[in-house]
Amino acid sequence: MNDEFLFAEEPEHVEPALNGSWKVLIVDDEPEVHAVTKLALSDFTFQGKNLTFFSAYSGSEAKKLIEQHPDAAVMLLDVVMETDDAGLLVASYIREQLHNEHVRIILRTGQPGQAPERQVIINYDINDYKSKTELTAQKLFTVIMSSLRSYRDILSLEQSRMGLEKIINASADLFSSHSMEQFIDGVLQQLTSILGCGEDALIVSSSLVAGNISGEVADPHKLVVFAGQGEFESKEGKPVQEVLAPELLDAFEAALKSRGIVYRDNYLVAYCTSKFTHGSLLYISGLPGIISESQKKLIELFSQNVQIAYENVQLQHEIEDTQREIVYRLSEAVEHRSIETGNHVKRVAFICYELAKAYGLSEEEAERLMFAAPLHDVGKVGIPDGILNKPSKLQGQEWEVMKTHASIGYEILKDSKRPIIQAGAVIAQDHHEKWDGTGYPAGKKGEDIHIYGRIAALADVYDALRHRRCYKSAWSLEQVMALIVAESGKQFDPKLVEIFKSRVDKLEAILQKYPDSDD
Repeated sequence: MNDEFLFAEEPEHVEPALNGSWKVLIVDDEPEVHAVTKLALSDFTFQGKNLTFFSAYSGSEAKKLIEQHPDAAVMLLDVVMETDDAGLLVASYIREQLHNEHVRIILRTGQPGQAPERQVIINYDINDYKSKTELTAQKLFTVIMSSLRSYRDILSLEQSRMGLEKIINASADLFSSHSMEQFIDGVLQQLTSILGCGEDALIVSSSLVAGNISGEVADPHKLVVFAGQGEFESKEGKPVQEVLAPELLDAFEAALKSRGIVYRDNYLVAYCTSKFTHGSLLYISGLPGIISESQKKLIELFSQNVQIAYENVQLQHEIEDTQREIVYRLSEAVEHRSIETGNHVKRVAFICYELAKAYGLSEEEAERLMFAAPLHDVGKVGIPDGILNKPSKLQGQEWEVMKTHASIGYEILKDSKRPIIQAGAVIAQDHHEKWDGTGYPAGKKGEDIHIYGRIAALADVYDALRHRRCYKSAWSLEQVMALIVAESGKQFDPKLVEIFKSRVDKLEAILQKYPDSDD
């Protein structure tokens, strides 16, 4: 070991750079090694960040240290400490038990014969192997620099992978109410990883930005946060003037006016637009000290395409919404034919959703049931008006004809490949089946009846009884409650009846929110 290191004055504590620091773990049972290492690297910087050191003096201490600092960039690890293979055991622990593949492990040994280099490199997942005698200040500098570059690139790849995963997940699950947010979050993560930026980023969107595209003056104070990372992660939906400092608001105004990209000390604000009517502002902080021309071109390209990508996801949402509206309006048409106002199908839909969530169905299934439930009586299009609107009780053959609406509805919908329509076919077929097997059209019993059909059956009966029909007046809540409870285990699933009883206040609120026009 170089004596000039040993006897040099140890530097005072080095404050991390303003934009962060790289964590370096020193593991060695010789205190002087720690001192020499810190001294040799005291003025080291990489990408505007200096080093923050953490020390351990044994293998057991090293294990605790890496657990406390899983985001460490580099570990300088002695081989021989409390045992001849203490360092090797630490390396195995990090990779095999903690599954930390990111930290760069550099083995340092004063006794190379104890752990031959070739054997160690083959058997242990380490990144470099150095003898203490050869590790001069310059070589130590070189080792740390190369290790940090590797660590940076690994993190960038990981962040990019996670961002891409978010985009894929969001695109594959457009029924999710959060898919758009996940999509934008993934896009942000992609860009920040490519640029090597910090975690703080946000995108804001407003129709007023679209007005700016057509020549109107946009007001940045009316923009809202659409999605965010870092300090903006929980700021979605908030006006930007509540989130941003005055300096940032000024940058936003400049980006709007120039319809371009505004670069400041360590952040940028990019105006994103497309040929359509929407526009967005993208804010990224923690930029590298120097942004190359190639990076600027990448940012420009990204800002041009992020809005298009966003609008593609939004367009898919609109397609799904259109499909749902068509389902709803067709169901309304069926109800109008039977002299109903149409709000019946809307109420049944929301009642089904409430019961489904309480029953334990997933959000996706509950939403699918809600959007499919209006199709439960679509088969009534095949029922003659004289039977459908008869003001008195149906008799004999009339009732047999009416019962066919369940099978007719199923036949109409069964061949669709769309999940909502498929669910509608199930509901149309099963919503008149009874728990005890006395229902129609197939006489299914118990859990052989699809859960969608069981829920829709209860929702349909509850709403129909609580409202006036051509053949009856509206029942009171007490009368309806008494009938449904009496039919538990007969017409209705007992579990659903219990859920109904516990949720009846919420269900009544739905009836109040969507009344019939003559209520």
